[in-house]
Amino acid sequence: MKLRLFTHSLPLSMFAVTMFAVPLAEAQTVALDGKVFVADAGVKGKAADEKDDVLTFANGRFHSSSCDQWGYDKGAYKTSSSGETTSFEAETNSAKYGKLVWKGTVRGNEIEGTFMQYPKPGMFNSNPDPIEHWFKGRAKT
Repeated sequence: MKLRLFTHSLPLSMFAVTMFAVPLAEAQTVALDGKVFVADAGVKGKAADEKDDVLTFANGRFHSSSCDQWGYDKGAYKTSSSGETTSFEAETNSAKYGKLVWKGTVRGNEIEGTFMQYPKPGMFNSNPDPIEHWFKGRAKT
């Protein structure tokens, strides 16, 4: 009899967990949705080689306009907040060039962080080293 009760309560339990988890996941992106920043970027330790990149957070997706030319897509992002700071992580992918893993913080009107470029393996380099980049900017006015 107890087993029967458990099998009937399991779907209800799973439904309850889903009902609480979905709003939590949505809440993690709402903090930055609708925000747009203009940033400069470069390889770690070097001067900016990319100027005025438009970084957009919309509908739970992150987008870098400068990466369009290499076929990088918009990627889902996650956030966490602590006081006045919102941290985010995102991944964008290019079928031809590989993936970028973004990590950054937003404080007021300022954004900064890093992204790791994981180049797609090729014929002459089957295991390319990742390349760390930095970015820093302000809210678009």
